[in-house]
Formats: sequence, C-alpha cells, structure tokens
Amino acid sequence: MPGWLKKTLFALASLISFVSLILIVVAMGTPKWMAGKILCKTGADLVNATDPELVKFIGEIYYGLFRGGKIRQCGLGGRRSKFTIFPHMVKKLNTGLHVMVITFLCVAILFSLVSFGFCILNAIKVPYRAIKGPAGVCLWNFLAGGFIVLAVTSFMAAVKLHHLTERIANFRENAFQFIILEEWFEDCFWLCVASATAPAVNLLLVAISGIRFPKIKTKTEEANVTAEDIMY
Repeated sequence: MPGWLKKTLFALASLISFVSLILIVVAMGTPKWMAGKILCKTGADLVNATDPELVKFIGEIYYGLFRGGKIRQCGLGGRRSKFTIFPHMVKKLNTGLHVMVITFLCVAILFSLVSFGFCILNAIKVPYRAIKGPAGVCLWNFLAGGFIVLAVTSFMAAVKLHHLTERIANFRENAFQFIILEEWFEDCFWLCVASATAPAVNLLLVAISGIRFPKIKTKTEEANVTAEDIMY
C-alpha cells in the first residue's frame, strides 16, 4: 500500500486530470473561441462612408469549433444570424486543419481519462507493472498535454495564417464583402490553454511523490555505567 503522502499526491493528480478533461469538453462545446468586429466594406463603399458613419457598417462575429453567430451591419440596421461549421461551412475553410484541432482535443480527452484512472489506481495501491505506476501516469499526462498544445497551435495557425475569421464572415455572402477590423481569442480558447497546464502540474506531483524524504531517527543514548554507580 502507498504511504499517506503518495495517496494524497495521486488523489490530487486524479482530480486535476478530471478537471482538465472537463475544461476541454466545455471548451469544445461552447462557441466562444474567437470574436471580432467586421466591417461591411461593400456597403461602406456604396455610400462613401466617412469615419463617423462607419459605425453603421461595423458588426460583430463569434465562433467556436462547431458553431457561431454574427451581426451584419450594412447600413440598414443589425441582422443577427447563427451558423454551424459542419457540414457545409467546413468545405470553405481549411478542412484538414480544422478537423485536426478537433481530433487532437478528442485524443487529449482520452489520455486525460486514462491518466485519471491511473492516478486513482496509484492512490489505492502500488501497481505491479511499471507502466501502471508513476511512469505510466507521466506518459499519459505528457501525451495529453502534447495533444492540447498541438490543438491550440493548429487553431492559432488557422486564425492567423489561413484567415479563419474572414472566411467565416464571408461565407455565403454574395452581395457584400466583410473585412476584419479586430479579432481576439475568447474565454473558451483560454480554457483550453489552461487545460494544458494540468498535465504539467501532474508531472510535478508525480516527481514529488518519487522523492524519498529522510526519516528522522532518534538515537538512544547509551548509559555510561561506572564502577562508582554500581557501588551505589
């Protein structure tokens, strides 16, 4: 049976793995990865809008991995609309990169779940095989963190290099052209980034659990018995 310190550390590691798993699932299901301001360039050009008038042509957009929404401002008031990435819009995007982001996160969820189970196993007993022990916990956490980093990096590449926001804003817009004035990462993206820190914390906890702390031994002083003591 593991000691109380190892039990505590691995129980904490299992909790962190579970929290990381929940963060990824919540982030994937929420359409708040990116947001931005979009300008209806066609409408502004038609009326030769100046700076004070451009406000009437500036709308908003937000989206996640599966769905999103936007407010079109083309001079006649705002029009709200919602959209889904699958199955139609993904054909106009970088399909391979977008699917890779989702795949990487799904694999990260799987490894986080495996790490959760292995941490509980190590908190209950000392596994017979090394792969089920601390070495296995380190492996699954390393893989989970690595796939989360790959997913985040791929999404950033899609946004910055492949102009993902602009492509989504102009999807099925035949009469109007939209340009991106400003864009920023939303809370769910940062939730996904935060979930990548959980495996790193678990690796630290596993490293601490392997440290053998010195035991304090109390030395019993030997009594010095002399001849005078025996006489008395």
